[in-house]
Amino acid sequence: MSETLLAASGLTIGYRHPRQPADVVAENLQFELGAGEFVCIVGPNGAGKSTLIRTIAAMQQPLAGKVLLQGLDIHRLPATELARTVSVVLTERVGVGAMRSEALVALGRYPYTDWFGTLSADDHDIVQWAIDAVKAAELAERDFNTLSDGERQKILIARALAQQPRLMVLDEPTAFLDLPRRVELMALLRTLAHDTGQTMLMSTHDLDLALRTADRMWLLPHGGPLHAGAPEDLVLSGAFEQAFASEGVTFDTSTGAFTMDVRVRGAVRVVGEGLVAKWTSRALQRAGYEVTRADAPVRVELSTVDGMQTWQVTDAEGSIRCASLYEVVSVLRSLSGAK
Repeated sequence: MSETLLAASGLTIGYRHPRQPADVVAENLQFELGAGEFVCIVGPNGAGKSTLIRTIAAMQQPLAGKVLLQGLDIHRLPATELARTVSVVLTERVGVGAMRSEALVALGRYPYTDWFGTLSADDHDIVQWAIDAVKAAELAERDFNTLSDGERQKILIARALAQQPRLMVLDEPTAFLDLPRRVELMALLRTLAHDTGQTMLMSTHDLDLALRTADRMWLLPHGGPLHAGAPEDLVLSGAFEQAFASEGVTFDTSTGAFTMDVRVRGAVRVVGEGLVAKWTSRALQRAGYEVTRADAPVRVELSTVDGMQTWQVTDAEGSIRCASLYEVVSVLRSLSGAK
């Protein structure tokens, strides 16, 4: 078990208003965070993930309780000490004008420089290390405002790394990225946590990626409580399924994926093996058919004709050969009279 870096007990988060009752987002939260962990905060919209992130980062005060960083109240730390211990990457797009990416990364050294912001040789080495750590050397001389969303996130994470924090807090860092860049970024954060010993705590809506990459997950349902554990622990306990319960959507604990509730149109036997059979089954299930290996009124048989993959759909009336899964689903729907 790694050393405890961050802890809270009886924490209530929300927003205060002058002469009005406070808006409580979540209360009685308890957690511990170890050094060198990659932890993802997940939960339904409005549960308080961003509010929790901002409270942990000392960007807003808790309504009750304390957040302890290495045993000290994080909201009472001097600004310089806080900046040397915690770095933050937020969702909002950053407008910095015509600033070179390397110069933006160098801003991460501000807790260590003098009043004039003069960088020492060691500072320059750390800036270069941070850029190399996120694999962004080719971006260093480019203006930040010319970068793609994925490239910008790399530079912002490099800036946060340059602070040499014990804890990096990220609020939805994958929000503007396409799927390949989201995968790349999650893998990068996990690698950085394990290689540097820095703790990475991020909120995310990428549930599938969080399940696959996080060392631990913090699951925050509406109203709490906060569930913490390995992703698989949260799935097996039922906490994950319960937190995301929604009409028309089901979390499939056997696959670790969300599925839509669809009307079952009938059973189809799939005859074949391997990757094609797997994706054939997925296509049929998506279309509302129960896939079985046992006898069924309709059979879909995989075969190769003249080097081309084909599917033969057979029922009591005869057989139809198809050249694509789109065609297979269309044939099945016509057989059942479905639209």
